[in-house]
Amino acid sequence: MNLYTARDPGSGLESVERLNAEPVNSAKNRTPLYEARKKIFPKRAEGRFRRFKWIVMLITLGIYYLTPWIRWDRGPYAPDQAVLIDIASRRFYFFFIEIWPQEFYYVAGLLVMAGFGLFLITSAIGRAWCGYTCPQTVWVDLFLVVERAIEGDRNARMKLDAAPWSFDKLRKRVSKHLVWLAIGVVTGGAWIFYFADAPTLLKQFVTGGAPMVAYYTVAILTATTYVLGGLMREQVCTYMCPWPRIQGAMLDEHSLVVTYNDWRGEPRARHAKKAVAAGAPVGDCVDCNACVAVCPMGIDIRDGQQMECITCALCIDACDGVMDKLGKPHGLIAYATLQEYDANMALATGNGAHDIQPSAVRNPDGRFVNAIRHFNWRIILRPRTIFYMTVWCLVGVVMLVTLATRERLAVNVIHDRNPQYVLESDGSIRNGYTVRLLNMIAQPRTITLSLEGLPGAVMKINGLVDQPARSFDIKVKPDEVTSLKLFVTTPAGAAKTASDFTFLASDAENSETAHYKAVFNGPGAKK
Repeated sequence: MNLYTARDPGSGLESVERLNAEPVNSAKNRTPLYEARKKIFPKRAEGRFRRFKWIVMLITLGIYYLTPWIRWDRGPYAPDQAVLIDIASRRFYFFFIEIWPQEFYYVAGLLVMAGFGLFLITSAIGRAWCGYTCPQTVWVDLFLVVERAIEGDRNARMKLDAAPWSFDKLRKRVSKHLVWLAIGVVTGGAWIFYFADAPTLLKQFVTGGAPMVAYYTVAILTATTYVLGGLMREQVCTYMCPWPRIQGAMLDEHSLVVTYNDWRGEPRARHAKKAVAAGAPVGDCVDCNACVAVCPMGIDIRDGQQMECITCALCIDACDGVMDKLGKPHGLIAYATLQEYDANMALATGNGAHDIQPSAVRNPDGRFVNAIRHFNWRIILRPRTIFYMTVWCLVGVVMLVTLATRERLAVNVIHDRNPQYVLESDGSIRNGYTVRLLNMIAQPRTITLSLEGLPGAVMKINGLVDQPARSFDIKVKPDEVTSLKLFVTTPAGAAKTASDFTFLASDAENSETAHYKAVFNGPGAKK
């Protein structure tokens, strides 16, 4: 049998199942690194944290799978996919924002914000990222939904795993793995749609006309999703992810983490009424192992803080359900800070003078004494979290300001290397330049290119105009770079040393200008 129902009339324990659940990754008995994996069969939990995880899973998976299909009208000259990483054109589209390669610092800014956001969340509420929004956690949750739907909950899955092979077992296992593979295919398929027009690529993919890199990508992501989310599960968090080993630097005595409040739960008793009648001290923990049975990481939270704990809080839901059956208040396992835990532990043990005494934290009527410390949300606002939040907001504000004020017209100039200048027969001096006009909006426009400085100089653009002048109107294509080969010539008798001047690109219709400071070389210029 996989469960044990305690029978202690009058104690409320007759409704509490004692589960035969062992902490596979127990902090008290860590297994060698290369020992074969012991399977974990998490029991389905019910409660407010489980409901919150369902909501987060639906939102995150919905964002991932549906985002490539959102349309965004940018006009006839730009793609209408809301989020698109266009590698061929070297563009990143995000709704109304378009990022060019030279604006990669925006991506760097997002990475900085993501890093400080992770530091902020961890220092405030522990590994909430790991427990709720990490892709590994989300996909493992999804795979567990499939597993439970096909094979049943914890006891049924354990029984099926231990049973000899039969047609029914083979049918369930094959069905489960086929669904897992289908999820992997959809996951890889959703990823490739971020890099091309989704409807077009889907049609090409189904008919066999998509680029081979698309098929390779889907195959690789299918395999990784299936292996990491379906087969390895908690091993990814324990052995592959570096964050469990880094998070310690982010936590302090004021960080909220999932905690077993042994100052309240100890000594544990499966038969509380008999223990009280015998005069033995009794805590609230009835040693039902419900917290162990629901843990997807296979640990016992009652062993204290552990590297494997992802703070998913499912053990809180399981324990609160048991407390409801016993008619006791929630919070035996709860989010708590080390500071409040130490204060309550000191109260229960007389500052370490004796073992935990339930009478030290409760009044004769069973209520907790007033000296018990409870969580105060204001503890989140402390120097560390304020620093992280300040940096996070500062980077975000700087990015928003630069996005709002950035020019969508730019000009780049490259001076010819050889020859540096040409001395004409009439005494005039000519320099060659390659000018690139960047039109960073999705519509064609006319750009006026002119010279500032270098008196008397004129320019001529090969293949565009025949007569030299100081200013030209140039039609540029939407969202593209227009490259021009032009020559700047100064008249005979002008200074024969290097002179600075400026190429000015302007768009009167959109009130935009761009400048580039260039150098004109002559015979007297220093080499």
